[in-house]
Amino acid sequence: MSKSRVFVIQETMKHNLLPAQAFGELVFLLPPGQQISFSPGPIIVKMERLLRTFTDNDFLLLIGDPAAMACAGALAAKHNNGKFVLLKWDKREMKYYPIQCDVNKGERDEY
Repeated sequence: MSKSRVFVIQETMKHNLLPAQAFGELVFLLPPGQQISFSPGPIIVKMERLLRTFTDNDFLLLIGDPAAMACAGALAAKHNNGKFVLLKWDKREMKYYPIQCDVNKGERDEY
């Protein structure tokens, strides 16, 4: 089994991401402040390259540019048979919870 990775959509200095390291090695897709709307082609190519090895063992941490978050989810699903797991921060519990997403689920059966 490969080591789990947490693909952080955009690097930030505003939030402490240390709790996410409990789920795996942090891999940053975009630097702080970069907006996908200004130059989508090269950014999507970069994200595609980084997410091409995305597996069931990996996670997405949705932080940063909303357009980049949507693209990352689509790319992760593309490379993992329509599935990905995202990490959702719970402010009350002060920890991340994994949320499983399967874009093919509705095609095969009911939730």
